Amino acid sequence: MNNTTGIDGFMDLTITRKVEIADGIWLFDLERPDGEPLPGFEPGAHLTVITPSGARRNYSLCNDPAVRGVYQLGIKAERDGRGASVSLVDETGVGDTLKVAGPDNTFPLVEADDYLFIAGGIGITPIMSMVRFLKRTGHDKFHLVYVTRNPDLTAFREELQSPDYEGFVEIHCDGGDPDAVYDFWPLFETPVKRHVYCCGPRPLMEEILGVSGHWSPEYIHFEDFASDVQAVRADDKAFSVRHADTGEVVEIPADATILETLRQRGHDLPSSCESGTCGTCRTELVEGVADHRDMVLEDHQRDKYIMICVSRAQSDELVLRW
Repeated sequence: MNNTTGIDGFMDLTITRKVEIADGIWLFDLERPDGEPLPGFEPGAHLTVITPSGARRNYSLCNDPAVRGVYQLGIKAERDGRGASVSLVDETGVGDTLKVAGPDNTFPLVEADDYLFIAGGIGITPIMSMVRFLKRTGHDKFHLVYVTRNPDLTAFREELQSPDYEGFVEIHCDGGDPDAVYDFWPLFETPVKRHVYCCGPRPLMEEILGVSGHWSPEYIHFEDFASDVQAVRADDKAFSVRHADTGEVVEIPADATILETLRQRGHDLPSSCESGTCGTCRTELVEGVADHRDMVLEDHQRDKYIMICVSRAQSDELVLRW
């Protein structure tokens, strides 16, 4: 795969390494073709990648920001997903070029004395950038709980089990047994001045939201590019969106999101997580009944706004202002 099309805001980066680091999880090294340093980033940042399928997807950087010559991405091939990650894994190789934008950061690591990191599955990727940064800078007050199904699905396992991380990292594999899941309550029972960073699948995020409800929100941070966010479901139906000012009508297919379809029609719309968790794509809802699938909007906002990266329509038409 070799993409040479010029797209504003995107740069051409070459895949210089591609290796499977756990079952279905691949590590990509991306570098400039001329070998020059890349734009800097802070822990928690991500890139927007145009995949061979044509979709734009956000992937967290997992390397230490001190490494300026390479961007490192951990990508899980979601075989039951919508094809973007699978196309990256199956249709690219070392030497190929990808269109990449960023880095951007909606999950910044704030300066703090103490950190608790919680990662589930591929959610380890932004956390790796954070713990690598903290280790390099000599910060010794953090703890990582990394939950996975089994060791073969645990990315970066060898590094995290090395002596460098002894006492800092706890890897918990539940084997898919509901009775063996990690009990997070003891970590949250008593609120403390400790910043919590959580990235992983939706059930994990919902659990952490629940057990941290009595904490001050300023200490709880989430990021989720997880595949289990169901922006498109098997029983979804097509509907239309109409611009409240111009009257433009766009038909949204059953197998595509509002955001994707509007972009295909030439609209340059902002987004970041594309999983309904960051709020970047919030769009004014003027008329119609939305099928809200995000984790951002509060109840009193849901009749006024919609997250067009994941949410759809219950009515035949939505009137929006984008």
